[in-house]
Amino acid sequence: MSARTLPLLFLNLGGEMLYILDQRLRAQSIPGEKARKDEWTDVDRKRVMNDIITTMFNKRFMEELFKPQELYSKKALRTLYDRLAHASIMRLNQASMDKLYDLMTMAFKYQVLLCPRPKDILLVTFNHLDAIKDFICDAPGILNQVDETFRQLIETYSCLSAGEFQRIRQTLLIFFQDMHIRVSIFLKDKVQNSNGRFVLPISGPVPWGTEVPGLIRIFNRNGEEVKRTEFTTGGNYFTPQREGSFELYGDRVLKLGTNMYSVSRPVETHMSGSSKNLAPHAKENIVPNPLAKEELNFLARLLGGLEVKKPSGSETGFRLNLFTTDEEEEYAAVSPPQEPGCRDELSRILGEMEVAQPPPASAGKGEDLLALMDAL
Repeated sequence: MSARTLPLLFLNLGGEMLYILDQRLRAQSIPGEKARKDEWTDVDRKRVMNDIITTMFNKRFMEELFKPQELYSKKALRTLYDRLAHASIMRLNQASMDKLYDLMTMAFKYQVLLCPRPKDILLVTFNHLDAIKDFICDAPGILNQVDETFRQLIETYSCLSAGEFQRIRQTLLIFFQDMHIRVSIFLKDKVQNSNGRFVLPISGPVPWGTEVPGLIRIFNRNGEEVKRTEFTTGGNYFTPQREGSFELYGDRVLKLGTNMYSVSRPVETHMSGSSKNLAPHAKENIVPNPLAKEELNFLARLLGGLEVKKPSGSETGFRLNLFTTDEEEEYAAVSPPQEPGCRDELSRILGEMEVAQPPPASAGKGEDLLALMDAL
């Protein structure tokens, strides 16, 4: 497991969350002069995006997030994004929040699987941050926050070896391995099977710095090439024209991590049968975790810095529906596709976190980060 994985996971999932929210807010917004008090406008959309991005890229939080540490559990991370999504006047009910998180995780899982080489996960992250900067291009203060995170990424990851990036990729794949949620975009593009598993291409660009397969070279003991043998490959491969830029500004070349919701089309999620019936070892809530209470206390204090904004004065909170119709959202709320016991356990965790006490001085991991987030 790599201790450098958490910032990449947090930023990429956060980028996917912002893509989805922006798409749904645009779809449901009404021109300002025609909108009622309880309807979205483009001003409201920008306000929501600015509030969430400001919270997400808090400078001191990012500095602590980048310190080497283990990944959070799936439940803890899910709760973190729940609080982050509500760091504005927007409100999502449980069914829409479940759907939002499912879309986020499956999109980033697909991107990790398709990365030509492990180091390209950094380019995927840069694509997400480039798009986030477009969301707040008219807010220079927030833009500086994102640029500072860019610099932290470059400073932290530019010096890592190919082997360390492979460990990061493996850590991400282990995190995603039991998630097989069907998404309509992937199903329609035939990159996902009906069981929720992705279909990986056998053609396309080879990783930068490698050659197109189809040639075997044989060398003697002196390192001299003595024979060549060609063979037929099962795919159509080609060499990329250039490597993507790992600088603050530049052409990333790689398109993974860009906004796939920029073209309007409905996005639905469906839990596959294999996800409903996970093997016992894959269910986190089956085997008690001796560190669970400490982790919940850690998360409770961490979330203390991500305040849910309360509508001020006569202002009402705006509800966002991630489903096509209210009826679909109501149906999902009654009978959501889920892992047995997962949602109930999450509700229990949320209740506990409201009264969770700080861990003792000997708790260890993340103590400085907890104190910091309490002060934000």
